[in-house]
Amino acid sequence: MSIVPASLSTLGTNPEVSALPLAVVLNPRSGREPLAQRLSVLRRLFAEAGRQHAFFMAERGADLPRQAALALGWAKARQGAVIAAGGDGTINAVVQTVLPSGLPFGVLPQGTFNYFGRAHGIPANTEQAARRLLQAQPRPIQVGLLNDRAFLVNASLGLYPRLLEDREAYKRHYGRNRIVALFAALATVLSRRGQWLIEIEQGGQRRSARTSTLFVGNNRLQLDQVGIEEGALLDQDRLAAVMVDPVGPLALLGLGLRGALGRLGGSDHVGSFGFRQLTVRPARGSDKARLKVAIDGEVMHMQTPLVFRVSPQPLRLLWDGQGPAS
Repeated sequence: MSIVPASLSTLGTNPEVSALPLAVVLNPRSGREPLAQRLSVLRRLFAEAGRQHAFFMAERGADLPRQAALALGWAKARQGAVIAAGGDGTINAVVQTVLPSGLPFGVLPQGTFNYFGRAHGIPANTEQAARRLLQAQPRPIQVGLLNDRAFLVNASLGLYPRLLEDREAYKRHYGRNRIVALFAALATVLSRRGQWLIEIEQGGQRRSARTSTLFVGNNRLQLDQVGIEEGALLDQDRLAAVMVDPVGPLALLGLGLRGALGRLGGSDHVGSFGFRQLTVRPARGSDKARLKVAIDGEVMHMQTPLVFRVSPQPLRLLWDGQGPAS
């Protein structure tokens, strides 16, 4: 995820931002800190800053769209901002509602990986993140679109959505932490095989390709960590595509190791390129097939053709400009 280039839009500091009312959509299941502690900290800091505020609790993932809509209505009526408190999936769900409105949007990262927050140097600690939020100004942030759905970190099809489904199953049984996520990934790689024959259209040219995964990134931190050089293109109003050849389980484990070492882009089995718009169809069968995709960690089905593109409307992120975290 990257800041939109200054040539596209610039927003200077605005003293009125320091008085923005805050509508907080909170996922109680996210975060390592107890819910009561998080709420106590936020209420205290917002009160000390003289900020009008309200909390909208999403007890289940299915509640997020409704709570986000209620928060948006509350913020619109008070010319305020909407804040998402949760992991990348929670943040994405709230963005779907907030992006078309143009209202300022803030985040309190409380997930497992927090790629969006970390890319902007926003701490996972609730108090630290809230203090930074209270000093932030709205800045335009690039958003990716898969058909009509926004994504901030990545969107994909193939093996990656299956990996996410298996990871969630493991988390339900063994807890939500990175070690569990790692073992879930290993189990998926060793037990699943698959390849997809797809047709790609880019810049008026079509070609067929076999792949185990098509991964489209919009988060430079994530791409840089695994060694994909096209992450730099996110600063040029583009997205980055990564395609993995169909290979066996051992070769996939090797690719996972290369990614952990930041050398994935150097593999002969991995191709990557930047683009502004990319259309993907099944190379065989109906053009209107439904494919399983993953968007910012959430798995769903979408009807083809799948069109990946940069959103013409940026997100007005409340950010203090302190830079990405490692």
